Amino acid sequence: MPLAPNGFPRSLRLVKAEDFKQVFANASKSSDALLCVLARTNGLDAPRLGLAISKRNVRKAADRNRIKRISRESFRLNQHQLAGLDFVIMARAPAIQADHEKLFRSLQRHWDSLVTQCKGSWSASSSSTAT
Repeated sequence: MPLAPNGFPRSLRLVKAEDFKQVFANASKSSDALLCVLARTNGLDAPRLGLAISKRNVRKAADRNRIKRISRESFRLNQHQLAGLDFVIMARAPAIQADHEKLFRSLQRHWDSLVTQCKGSWSASSSSTAT
């Protein structure tokens, strides 16, 4: 049975600790009151997503799972514009009270901001390797 195209396959996830470390070490950052999103280029054709929703900031498992579910869905809907980037999403405590739409809008602003920031680093790195 073939997989549905709307899934979240392993190839689109950050799964290794080393992948997370690389994003944390040298990343572009976008943050607001609800979320902090880190991004870096990955040299691949596909984007990858890592979720770091800590128990310290979001106490209840149901709240952490809701934030993760909304984050994955937003990532899935925007993955065509996010190609070539690795992302790590971290939630802040006020995200617990935010409704679905508020989290979605926040993530959309982060995607747009980080794609713009990282395109600058892509063009700078590609022009330096081209010469």
